[in-house]
Amino acid sequence: MPAYEYKCTACNCHFERRQKMSDAPISVCPECGGSVKRLISGGAGAISKGGESSFSDAGSSCGLGSCCSPGGSCCGNGMCE
Repeated sequence: MPAYEYKCTACNCHFERRQKMSDAPISVCPECGGSVKRLISGGAGAISKGGESSFSDAGSSCGLGSCCSPGGSCCGNGMCE
């Protein structure tokens, strides 16, 4: 199942969901209930051997995007530090 990226037009929350290609796009933000827009992404990232990744997202501490901030909720995932 592919993962689709979404961004809320109201609160700028950035999240992704695994969905079947035949599923309807998500239309409601899980954080604020606003409308969301499905983003066009570059697909899967590079796969390398080893346990560490060289990818980093300077805009967040959990790698999920701009709505993640220290003490934040990462759109309900509870991963921000």
